[in-house]
Amino acid sequence: MLLFIISEIMIFGAFFTAYFFIRSPRATRGRPGTTIPVAVAGFNTAILVSSSFTLHWAETSIKRGNRFGLRAGILATLLLGATFSSSRSTSTSTSASPARQRPGDDLLRLTGLHGAHVCIGLILLSFATIRSFRGHYSPRSTRG
Repeated sequence: MLLFIISEIMIFGAFFTAYFFIRSPRATRGRPGTTIPVAVAGFNTAILVSSSFTLHWAETSIKRGNRFGLRAGILATLLLGATFSSSRSTSTSTSASPARQRPGDDLLRLTGLHGAHVCIGLILLSFATIRSFRGHYSPRSTRG
């Protein structure tokens, strides 16, 4: 699991680094519409960070035998992921268009990769949510 997390950090770190270098003032030469959308990025970062807390709450709850906490935490994580996904699709469609040159292309590539990552995560999380409501998890079934 640790190697998977490290590989995810490396992949997204490389893409974000390339994106910020392409969007730098030196590379854009002051062209209009090339600023980084800080407000949207901050909002989405807050959603992603809070979703990690709700998933941790769900895991901690089931380890203590609290099924309600598991269900509430995992459902909240699923809703936060869906909010993030819909927010990204809305902001991507309004902030980048195929008519733009390289910064728009790289933004679409980066958000497409991250969108696929979040979509796969939402699918897996929906299965875990269904299983939690069916009572498949217990303190004995969790390890660690």
